[in-house]
Amino acid sequence: MLEDLTLKLEKALKKVTGQGRLTENNISDTLREIRLVLLDADVNYKITKQFIEDVKIKALGQEVLTSVTPGQLITKIIYDELTKLMGGQRSELNLNASGPTVILHVGLQGSGKTTFSAKLAKYLKDKKRNVLLTACDIYRPAAVEQLRLLGKQIDVPVFSIDGSNDAVKIAEESLKYAKENGLNTVIIDTAGRLHVDEVLMDEVSAIKEKVKPTETLFVVDSMTGQDAVNSAKAFHDRVNFDGIVLTKLDGDSRGGCALSIKAVVSKPIKFISLGEKLDSIEIFHPERLASRILGKGDIVSLVEKAQEQFDEKEADDLEKRLMQNKFDFEDFLKQIKMLKKMGSMKSLLAMVPGLNKQIKNTDIDDKQLVKVESIIQSMTETERSNPKLLNGSRRKRIAKGSGNSIQEVNRLIKQFGEMQKMMKMFSGKSGKRIPNLKNLNFN
Repeated sequence: MLEDLTLKLEKALKKVTGQGRLTENNISDTLREIRLVLLDADVNYKITKQFIEDVKIKALGQEVLTSVTPGQLITKIIYDELTKLMGGQRSELNLNASGPTVILHVGLQGSGKTTFSAKLAKYLKDKKRNVLLTACDIYRPAAVEQLRLLGKQIDVPVFSIDGSNDAVKIAEESLKYAKENGLNTVIIDTAGRLHVDEVLMDEVSAIKEKVKPTETLFVVDSMTGQDAVNSAKAFHDRVNFDGIVLTKLDGDSRGGCALSIKAVVSKPIKFISLGEKLDSIEIFHPERLASRILGKGDIVSLVEKAQEQFDEKEADDLEKRLMQNKFDFEDFLKQIKMLKKMGSMKSLLAMVPGLNKQIKNTDIDDKQLVKVESIIQSMTETERSNPKLLNGSRRKRIAKGSGNSIQEVNRLIKQFGEMQKMMKMFSGKSGKRIPNLKNLNFN
């Protein structure tokens, strides 16, 4: 995510990293480089100019403390200004406590509205909302069927009217259906076009006028840069949306859209969408993305992802087993399954401060986890709980059953043995306690 922007900013900031103090000259040299980086990232020219001016004013007025280097100081100023540029703080989705909540999605064709509609439906369903998806894209071939398939995957009903060419009527009727069936949240997926036109605008305006949504979200492909910002302005002028959703941000290496769009339309970014998995959706936190852009990682989001998969009882059981030095392959398998639910390994490691540069050109294959999983699943329950039983003949059977080589099976068993030795450090025998995970405070 935004890899090119991160690397170029780090290179620009090196101009003051080795300096003894901040001066007007080295600040100007650094900001000249950063200005070029932002323009190259397709950030709006006026926004870039104002950003550089704001950083310069703050940098020239700062005293460098003995405990802070010039590089650290200007990085902190840039972090603060990037955070401010992208909205300053997170903006919550408005949900009615009583009565129906209607969320209308608008945007160009190919922006990812349909997939995001399903992602948001799953997100809200997990928060105990009763959700209905409404298929109002009556033009794109198979759009209704796509939404039905996605709805089936997450067990959320989809409302449509077969053969209807009246999107406004479909939206209106879906509200009646939701009320009759006790569904308190309606997400309306509308049609898009390849470009902004009057027919598209008239239709989404008519739907908004009829259903009076609680939230209207503009869904945009972040990889389209300034084109995304221009279409956002056109939609906002006609529809006056409430918030922005950036899709495909994991494929955006430049960052022009993410840095420009809030300043241009004065509406908050509410969600970012990453990848195709239906749980790959995040609330947008400007300060966290600013941290990622500056190569500082995002450990808070990483912890939150872990906590989403965190089962308190399983954690307590695992802690007891670790204390008793009983960690086995069955426990290991559970941890692998939890890790897979959190996302790709590369995206997770990129959130760890300092690792993003190291893994940039590294091929991290998630299939390795699948391979480890298949080896463990080819073991019997007895073998998983007692790895000492894994003699030569058993290892050959496991290799054949999992479709792996005997060398790969041997390697995993050896690595697991080394892991078990490390676990002894935390067992009751060593007299060390494991912190109770549920009592840790990550704020």
